[in-house]
Amino acid sequence: MKTLLKLTVLVLCLSFYGCKNEPSAATFDDYKYADSENVLNCNDIDTKLYNEALLSFENDILKAFNSRNNDLRVAYTTFFRTLQGNRVQFQDVASPHSMKVFEALKGQPDLWNDDNSINYRADIFNCLSSNFKNQSLATTFNALVQTNSMRLDLIAAPLQKVIKNANSDRYLAAYIALDMYYANLFNVDPTKVIEKPETDEAIQTTPSKPTINQTPANDPHAGHDHD
Repeated sequence: MKTLLKLTVLVLCLSFYGCKNEPSAATFDDYKYADSENVLNCNDIDTKLYNEALLSFENDILKAFNSRNNDLRVAYTTFFRTLQGNRVQFQDVASPHSMKVFEALKGQPDLWNDDNSINYRADIFNCLSSNFKNQSLATTFNALVQTNSMRLDLIAAPLQKVIKNANSDRYLAAYIALDMYYANLFNVDPTKVIEKPETDEAIQTTPSKPTINQTPANDPHAGHDHD
C-alpha cells in the first residue's frame, strides 16, 4: 500500500514538473531574430516572443508564397488569399524554428482557450488592435471580439483591403501571424517539418519601390529582346 502511495505521489510530482516546464516566453531562448528591432510596443507585456513569432512567420510565407521576388507584400496577399480558400498546407509552410516558437507560444497562459482556439480577449490582442493603422479595421475587430463573433469569414472583407500593407503595419502583421498562422499549427507534426532554402535577401518590412531599368541611349541592343 505504501509502495502504491509513493508511486502515485511520484507520478503527480512528475506531471506537475512537466507542466511547470512547458515552453514559454520565460524559458524560450532560441531567438533567431534577437538582433532585429522589436517592433511591438505594448504596455506591461513582454513582446519579445511575439516579435520573434512575427519574423519567423514572415520568413516562412516569403519562402512559401514569394521566394522568387522576395516581396513581403505579395507573400501576405497570396497567403491570405490561399487561406481564404482553405488551401494553405501548414505542414509544408512551417519551418522548424516556427514550430519551436509555437511551442513557446503554447505556454502563454492567456493566449489560448481550453479548446486551443485563440483567445481574442488576451491582452496582446487588445494592444495589437489598438495600434492598427486602419481605424476602421480596428473598430470591426473590436466589435467582433466583444460580440464573440470573430471568425475568418467576418474579418476577411475588411482585412482584404489592408492585407498588402501588413508589412508596414507591424501590429496588424502580428495579429495575422498569431490568429491565421500559429493558431493553425496544432495539427502540424513537428517531426515532419523540414528546413526550407533561405531566401536570397532580407525580409522587406516597408513597401518596396518598383525597379526602373534604364538602358543607355547608345546601347545598340536597346529595343530588342534577347534570351
